Amino acid sequence: MGIQTPKDHHHHPHSLRRKLLPYALYSLLFIAIFRLYFFPTPASHPPLISTGVVEAEGGSSGCEDYTDGRWVHDEMGPIYNSSACATIKDGQNCAAHGRPDSGYLYWRWIPNKCHLPRFDPTTFLHLTRHKHLAFVGDSLARNQLESLLCLLSTVSLPDLVYTNGQDNKFRKWHFASHNLTVSVYWSPFLVKGFEKSQQIPYNRLYLDSVNDVWAKDLDQMDMVVLSIGHWFLHPAVFYYGDSVLGCHSCNDNNFTEVGFYHVYGMAFNTTLKVLLNRGIHVIVTTFSPAHFEGDWDSLDACSKTKPNEKNLEGMDYEMRRQEMEQVIWASKQSKTWHLEALDVTKLSLMRPDGHPGPYMYPFPFAKGKRDRVPNDCVHWCLPGPIDTWNQIMLDIMKTWNF
Repeated sequence: MGIQTPKDHHHHPHSLRRKLLPYALYSLLFIAIFRLYFFPTPASHPPLISTGVVEAEGGSSGCEDYTDGRWVHDEMGPIYNSSACATIKDGQNCAAHGRPDSGYLYWRWIPNKCHLPRFDPTTFLHLTRHKHLAFVGDSLARNQLESLLCLLSTVSLPDLVYTNGQDNKFRKWHFASHNLTVSVYWSPFLVKGFEKSQQIPYNRLYLDSVNDVWAKDLDQMDMVVLSIGHWFLHPAVFYYGDSVLGCHSCNDNNFTEVGFYHVYGMAFNTTLKVLLNRGIHVIVTTFSPAHFEGDWDSLDACSKTKPNEKNLEGMDYEMRRQEMEQVIWASKQSKTWHLEALDVTKLSLMRPDGHPGPYMYPFPFAKGKRDRVPNDCVHWCLPGPIDTWNQIMLDIMKTWNF
């Protein structure tokens, strides 16, 4: 006699497995779809611009490449309101000047291969307690500085303790809560330079010497953020020691035209050598692209209202390349300091919607539409995409020990 099969199929284990099998398959299918959607494999390439829910917050990721990513629609928006931040330069306060759209505020940069937390002002203040952080460069250095002040002001208000020069070119703030000093130094070439005048219609740059307007205070600085670029597009004559290297668009037959890419790299080389010798921690904010389309005073000079996908090429590519090469060179010279490139060129290139445009001036169309109007397609609205620069900078600083 063989083993008898029970007649009560409701308690047969094989029968029970048959009934549960479809549910198990559905569960596995759901898990697979969930993982594929939220955690794509390395072979997948998500779009550079997308919409969706941003993942939960976490600690520092220590990203190796912040530039490989996409702009994601984010309903949370900025952490500060332009009307509540008193340090915004008038020309970048787009909402106060009547910009009618607000969609440019609701995008967040998401790296593809790591997690970038939101900016946490308390963490930043903790890391920089008893430090002096200096922004050195042109008006985009100031733009980034003012973004940082607005972000930090959500938890601690700074006192303006020093101001000098037209257009707020030299200022210093103190956060008493953490004994943090933040300053800005106008130095659009980093190296010693003289800006053009009516008598001399071109800039003069001395590429072997840094500009003393900021270098004289190096003993007071713990960390420097360097940000330059657009002033190198202007006509200039370049010197190294007693020799004239040539000029860029100076229209002078006495000088050889040499362009500006190589001398741009030389300016960084000279600057980084000085900072390396002092052991000062450095962030190099890479070139920030402009978005002029057509004439600077046309109505559609920079009228985009959403991010777009665009290849990094031409001048934007070359300016960034010069900076990156100098950072890589300098980082190999010493391990006793922190030097990082804040590589924002590509992610900023994708944000033509983030500039003041005609709203660099208050209510430009209050008296009706005009055929021509000045546009700012270089600087960034506050709040705006430039806040992402400081978000990445903080994530970089979390990996430091300084």
